[in-house]
Amino acid sequence: MSEQLPAIIVLAPMFGSLLIALVGIKEHRVCLPIVVASILASLLSTIAVAQQVFTSGPIDYFMGGWEEPLGIGIHLRVDELNALILVVIGIVALLVASFSVGRMGRENGDKAPQFYILYLLLCTGLFGITITADAFNLFVLIEVSSLTSYGLVAMGSNRRGTHAAFNYVIMGTVGASFYLIGVGYLYMKTGSLNMIDIRNVLNNNAAIAESNAIIISFLFILVGIWIKMAFFPLNGWLPNAYSYCPSTSACILAPLMTKVSVYVMIRAMLTIFGFDWIFSYPFWSDLVVWLAVIAILAGSIFALAQREIKKMLSYLIIAEVGYMVGGAWLGDSGGWGVTGAIYHILADAMMTLCLFIAAGIFARSFNATHISDLEGLFKKSPWVAAGFVIGALAMIGVPPTCGFFSKFYLVRGGIDAGHWEYVAALLISSLVNAILFFRIFEIAHFGNKPPEGHGHHAEEVTPVKGSWNSTAPLLLSAAGIILLGLFNGQIVELIRIAVDDIPSLSANLKF
Repeated sequence: MSEQLPAIIVLAPMFGSLLIALVGIKEHRVCLPIVVASILASLLSTIAVAQQVFTSGPIDYFMGGWEEPLGIGIHLRVDELNALILVVIGIVALLVASFSVGRMGRENGDKAPQFYILYLLLCTGLFGITITADAFNLFVLIEVSSLTSYGLVAMGSNRRGTHAAFNYVIMGTVGASFYLIGVGYLYMKTGSLNMIDIRNVLNNNAAIAESNAIIISFLFILVGIWIKMAFFPLNGWLPNAYSYCPSTSACILAPLMTKVSVYVMIRAMLTIFGFDWIFSYPFWSDLVVWLAVIAILAGSIFALAQREIKKMLSYLIIAEVGYMVGGAWLGDSGGWGVTGAIYHILADAMMTLCLFIAAGIFARSFNATHISDLEGLFKKSPWVAAGFVIGALAMIGVPPTCGFFSKFYLVRGGIDAGHWEYVAALLISSLVNAILFFRIFEIAHFGNKPPEGHGHHAEEVTPVKGSWNSTAPLLLSAAGIILLGLFNGQIVELIRIAVDDIPSLSANLKF
């Protein structure tokens, strides 16, 4: 049974969505148990596989038992690089499933089965993206996740969500087209779609590796992935998509879609092309780091100008994408940049989940969608306030949260690489985050206005008791932020093992 775990990770949510389509359309009450069972099966499989990988090494699984190019050619591979990301995807998916309890009726009317079908197919795509070892299957799985995310954004009664989904479709299609063209060039020159085979061809044949076709292929793939991750200035679809979609949809999309896309970029850099090849063109790395600096500053400045909570958080995601892209392209000899970027994928997933769950609670329980609506909220719901504060402090970078340590490793990488502009951008962004969130803290705790009347006491605030299915995922995600921070040393050690085990890094990264 253990040999089938990689397949279970991907297939469990897919069969769960099929079961809901067959049964859940008429019996709505079975939808949630099917979702929880499917995600739990995937999560437990990811944990078991991760333990096996870090104990015994990477796991290769050929669907159907036929190795490529025979059979159906589906090659799944779990290694040290993606094992931790698989676990985080499973945890986020399970927490969001819990958060969705009781929200479907208000946000999606009688469309709960349709939501859960799309939700599980999205999880299938995200798990598949992370675990596949085939460049073309990666395209297919990216499109599975993209198509389902379009539907999740368009759900609900907000017509602005429909317009946002349309813009998302256009940008997503362009990104997918760029990626597919790049994969086509790769296949044309190497004769393979398997990532490891492609790398071996490039490592062993200098003429092919240095050809214009490979350079063009890399650029097309890179731009396609950048569009998918909303890397500035290719971010036009993200703020409206995450702001106007239902809260439950935002809670699964915001923590995972951009982060998994960053992972795809890092996977392409490490496994397909290799850092040896990439950093043989120094101009590229310097240019991308400067683009990351612009993305960080732009995202932070635009966030500072927002008054709507979810839109502010959406622009912060754009800045966070800049963190990760810049870290991956630092090329420092100690490897702290790419280490920090991978660690930040895990950290930012939990931070974003925490903040978007809090935003969803604000909107539903307190009808608060703008920052000014949060007046007195901390006294009304102290548990929700506690979860939000932890997420906010992590986004600022306050120890012992994971946000502090991820920024620490990224700053270390920037210093080692001599990219002081990147270090400055990180510090400025953290300062902007502090201004943003402490302003929210002030409004939520003290309010905007002094008590009215002369000699009269301010009106007492009655605490509001939130539902367990909303508050529990919030507090658990906040606990995850703290745990990722407290165990950052062990996690980073695993990440450095993962990066060190990529053969193509040997010449550039000396651990």
